[in-house]
Amino acid sequence: MKTLALIAHDGKKAAMLDWARTHREFLSHHSIVATGTTGGLLESQIGLTVRKMLSGPLGGDLQIGALIVTEQIAAVIFLRDPLTPHPHEPDISALMKACDIHNVPLATNVASANLLLTGLQALRSD
Repeated sequence: MKTLALIAHDGKKAAMLDWARTHREFLSHHSIVATGTTGGLLESQIGLTVRKMLSGPLGGDLQIGALIVTEQIAAVIFLRDPLTPHPHEPDISALMKACDIHNVPLATNVASANLLLTGLQALRSD
């Protein structure tokens, strides 16, 4: 079972919940890791089982980055809010850099998240 990382900035949490609700069946067949608040919402509102890290600003992005570099994450869905400043921007950049270095697919908006899941579904049916 592949582990997927789900992260959403505060301004994108509603979009993450809508997206996860749409793809609940697919997500329920995967191990899910998420930053703290996002993970709690995915559990309580969507009914997914989630391994929760710390909140992003408290180090959760870095914890997920560590899972990426140790080859424990198959893909990352990170619904970012590019219009809001984030004091932990260096952590966000480090997570994205880890995805690039370790060739882990990274979706940063709903459209790319949908495409990423389409690709994962195609791999699953091969």
